Amino acid sequence: MTLEFFTISLLNGVSYGLLLFMLSSGLTLIFSMMGVLNFAHTSFYMLGAYFAYTLSGIAGFWPALLLSPILVGGLGALFERYSLRRVHKFGHVPELLVTFGLSYLILEVVQLVWGRGTVPYGLPPALQGPLFTLYGTQFPKSRSFVMLVALLMLVAVWLLLTRTRIGLVIQAALKNPEMVEALGHNVPRVFMLVFGGGCALAGLAGVIGGNTYVTEPAMAASVGSIIFVVVVVGGMGSLAGAFMASLLIGIVQTFAVAIDWSLASALTAMGHAVNESTFGWPVLRLTVSQVAPILPYLFLVLILIFRPKGLLGTRGD
Repeated sequence: MTLEFFTISLLNGVSYGLLLFMLSSGLTLIFSMMGVLNFAHTSFYMLGAYFAYTLSGIAGFWPALLLSPILVGGLGALFERYSLRRVHKFGHVPELLVTFGLSYLILEVVQLVWGRGTVPYGLPPALQGPLFTLYGTQFPKSRSFVMLVALLMLVAVWLLLTRTRIGLVIQAALKNPEMVEALGHNVPRVFMLVFGGGCALAGLAGVIGGNTYVTEPAMAASVGSIIFVVVVVGGMGSLAGAFMASLLIGIVQTFAVAIDWSLASALTAMGHAVNESTFGWPVLRLTVSQVAPILPYLFLVLILIFRPKGLLGTRGD
C-alpha cells in the first residue's frame, strides 16, 4: 500500500464520511429531541438536491445553497405540524408508518415533476477542477467543499445547542416539557422547529451531495440504509457518536472499495498453491472491494451484539 494510495483514499473517505454525517446529524437531532425515527429523512435530502438544481438554473448555485435547505426545512416543519403531531400520541409505530408513507409520496412527486432520469445538476465553476495535486493525484474542490460545509455545520449546531437560549430551551423541552410549557414556552412549536431544522440539514447535504455525486430519484434509497447504520452505530441520539460513526464507515468503505485483495492472492503470496480445485475457492476468490458494500452492515451487527447502545449512545428508549 503506497503512501499516495493511503493519503488519497483517506481524504476521499473523510469527505464521504462527512457527507454521511451531514445526513445523519439531522436524523440524530430529531430522534434525540423528539424520539421520532424519521424514515423519510433521506427523501428530504433528495428534495434538497432537486430544489438546488431548479434554483441554480434561476438564481445560481450560491443562492440555491441558502434557499434550498430553508425550503426543505419549511416543508419538514409543515409535515410535523399537520401530520406527524397528530399521530405522535399513538406511539412510535404510527410515526414510523406515516414517515415511511411520506418517503414514497416524495419519491412519486419528484418523478412527476423532474422525471425518472438523472438531472444535469452540475458543479458551479468555482468548485470545478482540483484543489491541489498530491503525489500526482488531484483532489477535487467539490469534495473539499463538502468537508468544509460539514465541519462548519457541526460547529454551528454545537454552538446553537450549547451556547444559545434557543438551544437551552430545546434541551429543557426534551427533559421536562411540562416545566418548559409552564414557563411560557410553546413546546409543540419547539418540536416543530427541531423537526424542520433536522430536515433542513438533510436538504443542505442534498445541495452539495447532489452535484458532487448524482441527482436522481434513486438517490434517497441509495443512502437510506447506510444512514440508519450510522445512527445506530454511533448511538441513537448522540451527535458526537454519529460524527465518529460517519467518519469510521466512510473511511473503511472507501479503503475497502479501493483494495483489490483476496484470500486467494494472500495465500498465493505466502507460498500456498491455490486453484479452482481448492476447497472454498469461490469464497477465497472474493476481493475486499467486492464485499465492501456489506462491511457497514457487518459492523452494525457486531455493534448490536457487543455494544447495543452504540459507540456513544445514551438514550435508553
